[in-house]
Amino acid sequence: MAKLSLFDRRRQRVRTALKARSGGRPRLSIHRSGRHIYAQIIDDAGGRTIAASSSLLKGEIGANVDAAAKVGKDIAEKAKAAGITTVVFDRGGFIFHGRVKALAEAAREGGLEF
Repeated sequence: MAKLSLFDRRRQRVRTALKARSGGRPRLSIHRSGRHIYAQIIDDAGGRTIAASSSLLKGEIGANVDAAAKVGKDIAEKAKAAGITTVVFDRGGFIFHGRVKALAEAAREGGLEF
């Protein structure tokens, strides 16, 4: 078996903990790249994406904290429109800091509970 990177090990650890405490709730999964930040709400039971947003779709230039906050508010609005109020936050292998934290806080302010 190949040795996993620190990022992949952290990602597995986070995902395992999420599965244990999800309780059938949809998952708010995020991905952060150098240029953009992406968020989607996934129904793992049904295997489908319920809502998605990104700084790419919002027309933001650059992937800064302000862009992440706008994506967080947008994903919360789309979730409410789809009838979802509670989710589990899947930060993947990313540390809860900076853009990831800004997105999460904006989603909470927008009405999502996690």
